[in-house]
Amino acid sequence: MKIIVTGTAGFIGFHLARRLLAEGHEVVGIDNFNDYYSVKLKQDRHRLLEACPNYRLERMDLTEGDKLLALVRDWQPDVVCNLAAQAGVRYSLTNPHVYQKSNLEGFLNILEACRHGNPQPRLVYASSSSVYGGNTKLPFSEADRVDTPISLYAATKKANELMAHSYSHLFGLQTVGLRFFTVYGPWGRPDMAMWLFTESMLAGRAIKVFNHGNMQRDFTYVDDIVQGLYGAMFAPGLDPYEVFNLGNHRSENLMDMIRLLARTLGVEPKMELLPMQDGDVPATYADVAKAQAKLGFAPATPISVGIPAFVEWYRQYHGV
Repeated sequence: MKIIVTGTAGFIGFHLARRLLAEGHEVVGIDNFNDYYSVKLKQDRHRLLEACPNYRLERMDLTEGDKLLALVRDWQPDVVCNLAAQAGVRYSLTNPHVYQKSNLEGFLNILEACRHGNPQPRLVYASSSSVYGGNTKLPFSEADRVDTPISLYAATKKANELMAHSYSHLFGLQTVGLRFFTVYGPWGRPDMAMWLFTESMLAGRAIKVFNHGNMQRDFTYVDDIVQGLYGAMFAPGLDPYEVFNLGNHRSENLMDMIRLLARTLGVEPKMELLPMQDGDVPATYADVAKAQAKLGFAPATPISVGIPAFVEWYRQYHGV
C-alpha cells in the first residue's frame, strides 16, 4: 500500500515507518526536523529509513497546506498517518503559540488534504491520554467525558478529535484517533521521564520526582503502540469516526519504575522529591477493550522487559 507518515524523524513515526517499510509498503515521510529536542537524534533515526528503497522524504511543515494538498492529490495514498505534532505538556505552558500552529493549523491542513484526496485515504492520527484531564475514574475509557483538559497540549489534542469528527460527518472522511499512553522504548524522546531519569542516574545527579513520587503511569512500549497503529491503519469494519485508547493496560507506580530502572542501570538513585507540576495528572490507566475488539490490539510488553530494552539501546547509542 501507499502510505504517508508525518513525523518520520520522530520517535513513534520512525518506528512505524520502519515496520511498514520492512513489510514492503511504499512510505512517504514528512518531517520538518525542528529543534524542540536534539536534531541529531532525529537525523540518526531518519538515516535508517533513508536506506530503504521504498521510502522517500518530503521535508515540509504541516502549516504548508498547499504542499500537503498537492502531495496527497498527486501520490494518492491509501492511508495518511499523522504523528507529527508539537509534543509535551510542560512546554505548552511557556510556548503556547507553537501548539496553535502545529497541532491546530497543521492538523486542519491534514484534514483538508485528505478530504480532497481522490480517493480519500483513511486518516489515522495521534491523540493523547492527556485528553482525560482531571478525570479520576480509572481506567480511562473512550466513553468517558473529556471536556476538562488541564493543559493547552491536551486541549489541542481534544480539538483534533472534534475536528476529525466534523470532517467524518461532513465529508465522509474515515478518521481514527489514537490516545497514546506514556510511550517509551529505544530511540525515545529526550524530554520524557525514562530518558531524563536514565541520563541523570548515569551522571550521578538527582532525578526530579514530582508529587513526591505518588504517581502512576500506564507505560506503553513502542512496539505495542506500533502494533495498535497498524491495526488502526488496516483493520476492516471500522466506523467512519473512531477513537481508541492505546496503552499497556497496566498502571505502574512511578517509584517502582524508578527502582527497576536503577537496578537495570546498576546505580543507586538520588531523588529530589517535588510537588505536582502544573498541567500534570497523578495517574493514567488505559481501558483497551475497544482497541482489542476492533483493532486486534494486544499489548505484550511489561516494564520488566521494556525498560531493559530501552537501557540497552541507550547505552549503545551513547556509548556508556
